Amino acid sequence: MAEDIEKTETSPKPNWSVQESIDISLKVLLVMLLLFLCFLVLKPFILMVIWGLIIGVMIFPAFTWLTDKLKGRKKLAATLTTLGLVLILVLPTAFLTDSLLTGASVVRSYLTSSSELIPPPPESVGNIAIIGKSLYNSWSHASTDLSQFLAQYKSQIQSAGEWVLEKAGKAGVGLLQFVFSIIISGFVLANSKSGNSFAKRLGYKLAGDKGLKMVKDTETTIRSVGKGIIGVSVIQAFFIAIGLFVAGIPGAALWALIAMFLGIIQIGTLPVVIPVIIYGFYSMSTTWAVIFMIYMILVSPLDNVLKPILLGRGAPVPMLVVFLGAIGGFISFGIIGLFLGSVLLSFGYQLLQIWLENEEQIPAD
Repeated sequence: MAEDIEKTETSPKPNWSVQESIDISLKVLLVMLLLFLCFLVLKPFILMVIWGLIIGVMIFPAFTWLTDKLKGRKKLAATLTTLGLVLILVLPTAFLTDSLLTGASVVRSYLTSSSELIPPPPESVGNIAIIGKSLYNSWSHASTDLSQFLAQYKSQIQSAGEWVLEKAGKAGVGLLQFVFSIIISGFVLANSKSGNSFAKRLGYKLAGDKGLKMVKDTETTIRSVGKGIIGVSVIQAFFIAIGLFVAGIPGAALWALIAMFLGIIQIGTLPVVIPVIIYGFYSMSTTWAVIFMIYMILVSPLDNVLKPILLGRGAPVPMLVVFLGAIGGFISFGIIGLFLGSVLLSFGYQLLQIWLENEEQIPAD
């Protein structure tokens, strides 16, 4: 017993001096300070960098094809790809701006002339229950003297105008951010080999072989969501824009842009299609209005055909995940969040699936 006590008393103690403890604490503190300062430097660009990485991953197959055509000149292929993406972004924006300016010019010419901007209401409007009489009187007032009618709602119109200007300013900032993200994606493509090596080393460092699998599944998820959600919405909006331009619908580019956003957030294009069809019957002959209606009805469910095909190529992502990601992304990050939110949440969902897939089976009750 005495020998045991003596062994315990003479057992070696950790060879930690006060000086060594202070040195380690200071090193950890300096590393944390460095990471914090790096975060402050990169904070204005974090979203753009993430989106640039996502764009680079989505278009990497096209970049690889172009590199082969250019006999391995990666930098030239990355430059051409970046310029192509910028043109794809800028050209619809130019059409949208021109459409808005044209629409504003038309409204202004109507307001400054004696032309009838608003036709008189049909007599049947007054027979609508509850709101018929007040609606008929307001409509008649707007038809006979639009300037005086608008003067009654000056404060509401001013508030709406300020809201539109605010959103337009944010949309302009979002457009610049998106252009910068495309430029970042060009650098990502030009250095794809080293970037892929870094991602694999990071994944292996974090989770070994599972980390490597996560890197691969992340790539698959981003491309799947990009094709099945964003790509389908762009294609559908393109066909809607063709119909609107051919039919001569005012603000066609704006309507097509709204249709694209509604498609991305999984609401669908009916909130755009129904009003323009009604306007078509009001402004066109019956024959052309029916043709326009048939075309729009055929285009509206196009996402239901393409989405299962494109979204099914890769990791399955529930529509609820995409819907919540797009809505939450828009609320948190603005316009760019419509794209970023759905991709990020789908990415997180896929990581969760990977994390759970090899867990032991839960015992039955």
